[in-house]
Amino acid sequence: MQNTRYEILRSTPHGGDTRYEPAFTIAELLLALAITSILLAAVAVAFNASVINYQENENIFKTTNSARQALSQITNRLRTASAVDPNSPVNECTLITAASDDITYQYSSADSKLYLITNDDPSDDDYVLCDNVTAMTFQKDTGTEGGTVYVKSVQISLTVVSGNAQRTVSAAVVIRRNLK
Repeated sequence: MQNTRYEILRSTPHGGDTRYEPAFTIAELLLALAITSILLAAVAVAFNASVINYQENENIFKTTNSARQALSQITNRLRTASAVDPNSPVNECTLITAASDDITYQYSSADSKLYLITNDDPSDDDYVLCDNVTAMTFQKDTGTEGGTVYVKSVQISLTVVSGNAQRTVSAAVVIRRNLK
C-alpha cells in the first residue's frame, strides 16, 4: 500500500478556478495523535503526583499543628500550676491548675493518643488533645524544701507521625510558684 497524499479541493473566494491544496496524510495524523496522547499522559501523571504531595503535606501540617497546640496548652497550664505531682509516671503529668482544677495529661501508647483527664469529675469523658502520638515523655526536675518534694520544672517531648513523616516537638516549663 502506498502512502498517498490527500488533497483538499477548494474554490477561490471570488468564484475563480478551483484548486487543490495539500493536506495531512493518515500517518501524519496518527503521529500527531500519538504525541498529543503522550503529552496528556505526562500532564495527568504530574497532576496526580501534585495532588498526592499536597495531601501528604496537609496531613503533616495538621498533625504537627495539633501537637504544637497540645504542647502550648500543657506548657501554659504547667507554668501557672499550683502544684505538680513529682511521683507521676514519665508518660503522664498530674497537676493542680491556677483555677484549682485537678487534671492529668496522659499519653496512651495503646491507642497513640494524648489525653486530658479531669480528676475532679471522673464521670466526664477524657478529652483527646492529640492523635497519632508515637512517643511522649514528661521529665520532672524536683527539689526538696522542709522534707517536701516539689517539681521545679518539666521537660516535655512529643512525637507525632503522619504517613511516612515523623515530627518531634519539645518544650521546657518552669513552675512559677516553685521558683526559689
